[in-house]
Amino acid sequence: MDENNSFPLIGDKFPQISVKTTHGTINLPDDYKGKWFVLFSHPGDFTPVCTTEFVAFSRKAKEFNELNCELIGLSVDQVFSHIKWVEWIKDNLKVDVPFPIIADELGVLAKKLGMIHEAKGTNTVRAVFIIDPNGIIRLMIYYPQEIGRSVNEVLRSLKALITSTDNHVACPENYPHNVLLGENVVMMPPPGSMKEIEANKKIADKSISQKDWWFRYKKM
Repeated sequence: MDENNSFPLIGDKFPQISVKTTHGTINLPDDYKGKWFVLFSHPGDFTPVCTTEFVAFSRKAKEFNELNCELIGLSVDQVFSHIKWVEWIKDNLKVDVPFPIIADELGVLAKKLGMIHEAKGTNTVRAVFIIDPNGIIRLMIYYPQEIGRSVNEVLRSLKALITSTDNHVACPENYPHNVLLGENVVMMPPPGSMKEIEANKKIADKSISQKDWWFRYKKM
């Protein structure tokens, strides 16, 4: 793969970059230090699937903000195109877009994050990055241009990441709603040695249940 269009890895530091947005110049990730942020790219302004996504993100923006998280959109369109599209959404769909949209006209950030697929032209794919308060990439999701995202899944993933980070636990499938274990149940990290297994047996923590020594869980 071209090193100028390579994917970062989960756990990497988000690249330092100054970007032009509908809310003015933003320095990433420094301007969001101490906060989570979700950066999501879309193929283009004034396109139907992208419009449905921006409406959904806008309607959920308050829920993201309540989790100490900011939203940031991105495409390779120019900033005036972003502004006119935001105005169109407000005038025609009665929805305010409260978050900034990056005008990555030269594709600098998009190429750094693997958002441009050469076989699909110069438009950005539908990518989602969740960045933690220390500027570390914690989650990446890529969608093809023809399939819209689930904003609820992005929000669910953020909640799971926060729970995992704050409590040093893992989150099961579809956390916090898991069919097997129930509501708001988290997984304990499996022991890494026989010594840890024996230590767990001696700890009378009634809040922890288990199906085996490696399958331990508790309700938050």
